[in-house]
Amino acid sequence: MLEKISVAPPDPILGLTDAFRKDTRPEKINLGVGIYQDETGRTPVLASVKRAEHLAWQEEPTKEYLGIGGDPLFTERIRDLVFGETLPANRSVTMQAPGGTGALRIAADFLHQQFPQATAWLSQPTWANHPAIFAAAGVPSRDYGYLTADSRAVDLNKMMDNLREAREGDVVLLHGCCHNPSGVDLTGDQWHTLADFFRKHRLLPLIDLAYQGFGDGLEPDAIGARHFAQQGLEFFTAASCSKNFGIYRERVGALTIATESASSIEAVTSQVKVAVRCNFSNPPAHGAAVVARVLGDSLLRQLWTQELDTMRGRIRDMRDLFAAEMQLAIGTNRFDFIRQQRGMFSFAGLTPAQVDRLRDEHAIYMVRSGRMNVAGMCAATLPRLAQAIASVL
Repeated sequence: MLEKISVAPPDPILGLTDAFRKDTRPEKINLGVGIYQDETGRTPVLASVKRAEHLAWQEEPTKEYLGIGGDPLFTERIRDLVFGETLPANRSVTMQAPGGTGALRIAADFLHQQFPQATAWLSQPTWANHPAIFAAAGVPSRDYGYLTADSRAVDLNKMMDNLREAREGDVVLLHGCCHNPSGVDLTGDQWHTLADFFRKHRLLPLIDLAYQGFGDGLEPDAIGARHFAQQGLEFFTAASCSKNFGIYRERVGALTIATESASSIEAVTSQVKVAVRCNFSNPPAHGAAVVARVLGDSLLRQLWTQELDTMRGRIRDMRDLFAAEMQLAIGTNRFDFIRQQRGMFSFAGLTPAQVDRLRDEHAIYMVRSGRMNVAGMCAATLPRLAQAIASVL
């Protein structure tokens, strides 16, 4: 029977990394996969993480399973990192998950089990894996418009017009900050408007917070989740530690479910545990222990915050330098919008054919939608990158 199975197409993002690795041209540039890189093109291990790992290794008492909900110190501290004091513990539950992707999948499984008629609404555009995660869990998805015609801002009216077609109980996935792939975020006022809209239409928000700290800082990047918590909404948040702690391969994330009242927590917690148990049973311990230690130690947390500020600052610098180099290359400020966006990603405004030419002729790799990982740029290669893009426009 197995000989009848056809070959699956490569993942549009991870498959690009495989192609990049096989490319023997020394001048190649990878702007595809979503990882932070320093000026030398490395993805460093943060000093705060290294120190926490050493302490954890010295003091680890056992290799016993964690519980289904994960490391309780981690879940408490990651909830505080995301929500501060805005979300009471008695009307929320936080479960550790293997990365932000794992948190999204547990949310999708839970929703399919408890609300089998629900549809997930996804921004157009969104991260390429979002629709696949919901489809794998059996949750159908639809798109809502997100960007203005020039892709420079959020079109809130179009977004709400589309979501008026949603049924009560449908799920709306929102990017908490650093929208992937556009870099265009909701403003504080827009988050407030959406909170009222979701309450009125009885929709269930699911906030994907994959990049807290990479936009404007830890506090402002959580403004949407915190406002929803303060307003007493029911909502989900999938948080990831991959980017802001630089622990991509450790797969550390968390799913938080906020309810309108404390009376729902016991039932919700029990059903989420069922979804976890039949998926990955219980999460891995190492990465969560490291994050919990960094967040719980004042000196390590201060060091981590400084390192996070450095990463965020480098990304902003690359945005400014790229826009300046593009102006030199093409003689116009066409790419100045890059300066105003947040996070690791931006749309270059290139067609798939132009992206293919960049790869074939210049050894520059990016997703065919034109999404660029700004964190993959470095000052030394920006002039060549700008000239290459100019040559295919």
